[in-house]
Amino acid sequence: METITTTPVVITPEALLEHWQGHRRLTRRTIEAFPADKLFTYSVGGMRPFSALAGEMISMAGPSMYGFVTGRWDPVDERGHLLTEAPKPDTQAGLLEQWDETTDIINTLWPRIRPDRFQENDKLFNMWESAIYSGIFYLIDNEIHHRGQGYVYLRSLGIEPPPFWERD
Repeated sequence: METITTTPVVITPEALLEHWQGHRRLTRRTIEAFPADKLFTYSVGGMRPFSALAGEMISMAGPSMYGFVTGRWDPVDERGHLLTEAPKPDTQAGLLEQWDETTDIINTLWPRIRPDRFQENDKLFNMWESAIYSGIFYLIDNEIHHRGQGYVYLRSLGIEPPPFWERD
């Protein structure tokens, strides 16, 4: 009897991207839920304001996508522009604009990740040895963690956050 060997696939790259983008859509709605005067100043228990948490997510996602595709972990986009030099917005509209620009970067670069690349190890940001798929999970986990902090802020302000299960 002949044995056929296949590599099991739990989730396709397309489904993983949709999962991540679902979280990003929810985080975007969380940014929108903040009163503009609290987004950049309000915190609880010494944590950073939600604008800073969202800024961290933005600053990691674009350069990570570039690294996932190229194996280079310089903080530059595909045009060679330093992503760390992006101005930090000081308005809710500006933060949402950067969020949307990062979403476009993710959507543009994602199809360029070779399927075999997800299993390869890189030294992410020249700091952490990790498989590419694990780096993607880290970005998603980090976003969920910080969005949870945002939910605490919103609730403490008397604002009901967006339902966490609604990611469309």
